[in-house]
Amino acid sequence: MPNFLYLVLIISFATAWLYLLTILAPSIDKKQVALHFPNSLVELQELSDTLKAYYEKHFVYVLTLFCSAYLYKQSFMIPGSALLNLLAGALFGSMLALPIVCSLTAVGASMCFLISKHFGKDLLEKYFPDKIQSLQRMVQSNSHRLLYFLLFLRIFPVTPNWFINVASPIAGIPLHLFFITVLIGLLPYNLVCVQAGEVLSTLTTVNDLLSTPMLFTLSLAAILFLVPTLLSRKQHVHVS
Repeated sequence: MPNFLYLVLIISFATAWLYLLTILAPSIDKKQVALHFPNSLVELQELSDTLKAYYEKHFVYVLTLFCSAYLYKQSFMIPGSALLNLLAGALFGSMLALPIVCSLTAVGASMCFLISKHFGKDLLEKYFPDKIQSLQRMVQSNSHRLLYFLLFLRIFPVTPNWFINVASPIAGIPLHLFFITVLIGLLPYNLVCVQAGEVLSTLTTVNDLLSTPMLFTLSLAAILFLVPTLLSRKQHVHVS
């Protein structure tokens, strides 16, 4: 029970901080704008336009808000980080967005790691015993090359990233190796996302979708999103 209360306090504090940032948002042309997590590309473009208006005069606020929202999603395994990667590319441009997103991904995943370590062990062992044992066996059999094995899991995720984040402390993966492999291993994924976000932010008409850079970038993004699914299916067939 004490652990549960601590977790509730952590979630409550983080939620309150994020809510405070949104209600304290500076006004644009004397109008207060509602801020929220985007759930679609249309909402993403609308939010991007809003934050760009803030960005010119309130860079520190926009950066603080974005970092807080990203860490919130990563720490508590809330879906939608991909849209925030796209938003980062649209807001900051690829050169600045990539180090920001890579750092936030590593820090947020590490926070998720620590939350799982202190509050989630019993639940994970109860509801995912087979997956936990499987990851433990893989970690043990690759203990002599653990860094490279963890990088492989991130670049070619046959296991979902969210599960690796929460199961890693139980499987005996050290936090420092976990952090490094998230930072480096997810760099290709983050790069494609921020580049796609930078291109998407420039769309003005439907015809822009037919441009060569757009088609190339979106094709890379689509392939990257499909690879985990295809590998998972292949792995399932092999195991069966």
